Amino acid sequence: MPGGRLTQQERQKIALGLAEDLPYAEIARRLDRPTSTVTREVDRNGGPTAYRADQAHRATEHRARRRKQAQPQGQQPLGRREEAVRAYEESFTALLVHQGLPRMTARVLTSLFVADTGSLTAAELARHLDVSPASVSKAIAFLDEQGLIRRERDERRRERYFVDEDVWYQSTIAAAQGVAQVARTAREGVTVLGRESAAAARLENIARFSDFISESMLRAAEQVRDILHTKPEPAGG
Repeated sequence: MPGGRLTQQERQKIALGLAEDLPYAEIARRLDRPTSTVTREVDRNGGPTAYRADQAHRATEHRARRRKQAQPQGQQPLGRREEAVRAYEESFTALLVHQGLPRMTARVLTSLFVADTGSLTAAELARHLDVSPASVSKAIAFLDEQGLIRRERDERRRERYFVDEDVWYQSTIAAAQGVAQVARTAREGVTVLGRESAAAARLENIARFSDFISESMLRAAEQVRDILHTKPEPAGG
């Protein structure tokens, strides 16, 4: 399987494959490349409807020159290999996509998880992922709606995005409340359909199951939060 950067000819084949409405996996098979290579290439260059081979090739060369100027040769984050970090990000992103997140949203969330600074701006996310600010903005809006990130203004009035244990707690609480809403709506159906009907019995079971799940999630979230926020006793105290 060939490695290294995509050639201009390969990008033209990607554009042809997109025009034929082929799946990314099929385009990758024709290039003898990993599917993730094609996915990243299309994501960072406008998406499947806006991808243009020549523009993508010029943009990639421009990004490569910009990175070379911005990062002196040999400068690496302390104690890590950049290739290993990128591979880990791909793996984590794939997991989130498998669990139902849109791919760009998963990439943004993973970037926030692994950021040493604990937060990133939209511009920093766009540079890190090699995508347009508009793509980042759409993903951020989705994550914010789901309660998976929080926003703050820094000293330069830039909006920064954070993911921490409090955000994860709030997201779990929101999910538990959503399950509780299922229980309430199911019980409304019991009254409408008549308690003696088979449909009402089915809805009552859904309501009882949802109640149990919601209460268990809330209990677990509170317990874990207490543990994470409790500082250990000093040794010999």
